[in-house]
Amino acid sequence: MDLRHFLFRHRSYTPLPLLLVSVIFANPTVISLSIGALIALFGEGIRLWGVANAGPTTRTTDAPGGDYLVTTGAFGYVRNPIYIGNIIMYTGVGVMTGVLWLPLVSFIYFFAQYALIISAEEQFLKSRYGEEYLRYSHNVRRFIPRLSAYPSSSPATSHFNLAKGLRSEARTFQAITACIILMSALAYFKS
Repeated sequence: MDLRHFLFRHRSYTPLPLLLVSVIFANPTVISLSIGALIALFGEGIRLWGVANAGPTTRTTDAPGGDYLVTTGAFGYVRNPIYIGNIIMYTGVGVMTGVLWLPLVSFIYFFAQYALIISAEEQFLKSRYGEEYLRYSHNVRRFIPRLSAYPSSSPATSHFNLAKGLRSEARTFQAITACIILMSALAYFKS
């Protein structure tokens, strides 16, 4: 079995081991909670921007796929805004714990996971969209944003839809809220 495809199919569940470790070792303070929550919400904002632009193509779970190549909106600046948002969001959860090593572990854990998933997605995108994807990937980096939007030559097949993005992100908002409540409760009972 290809580890990349396994991680892709189970990417909704891969945060659970790290969240368990976070709860076990957590020693949150008001400051760590505040800073971590702001970082997590910033990451969710980046993620929401990507989801609101890409639409339901981001919710496939069987294998990498998509009905069209998204090169506009957040994807015009960086190829993987949703994964970047996730990395920032989970790093924020690590900061919330008040444990110095957890944000670094979180960053490394998710960066490694998404690097593998992205390689599988890129393989699919190259085979499906050929030259169009190669031109896009040559001009827009995986993780480091451009300063200006990629001038997409293909007609926009997606558009920013905040209402659909918010509906799609309901579970993510619930998860962030649950982490904030849990870390706040731990801070209260450990003080």
